[in-house]
Amino acid sequence: MFSRSRNKKSSSTVNSDMLSKQRRYDSLVRALHADIFRYAYWLCGDKHVAEDITQETFLRAWRSLESLKDDKAAKAWLITILRRENARRFERKQFNYSDVEQEHLEDVFSSSSEDQAEQHLIRRQIAKLELEYREPLLLQIIGGFSGEEIAGILDLNRNTVMTRLFRARNQLKDVIEQPQARGQSNG
Repeated sequence: MFSRSRNKKSSSTVNSDMLSKQRRYDSLVRALHADIFRYAYWLCGDKHVAEDITQETFLRAWRSLESLKDDKAAKAWLITILRRENARRFERKQFNYSDVEQEHLEDVFSSSSEDQAEQHLIRRQIAKLELEYREPLLLQIIGGFSGEEIAGILDLNRNTVMTRLFRARNQLKDVIEQPQARGQSNG
């Protein structure tokens, strides 16, 4: 009789813990899914791949939700998982390289409006930045993280992050201010 009562109590505790975990997870997904997807899309540039990476990120988050000690750190925690998922994608993928340089391909989908053309130029230039500059910049622009938070996510010194952000912005500024970058000529 004693063990039967004890089993009911432990079963009740397990159910309560699972319900609590499910509520915490649902809350996390509702609050951060859009931000995580947006960052995934910026990383890969493909909606379907971004959806897959986002789904894998949240699956891994579910599996290790107990390791998230502070809910205020959830966004940085999920971004870290997302970055690792994106890296795993490259470990598994065998690339088919083309003889055509990607920057010489014509973009037939962009609208001709000036704003959209400028946004396209900025996105293209961000994509061309070296990863060490692109990643902190995207974490700041898309993720809304501070220099301190980015340093934690990337496991870098805050000053290193701030230097990389400064250099990334300067590289973008230099390219965007060049007349040929906007399709203009000097003569």
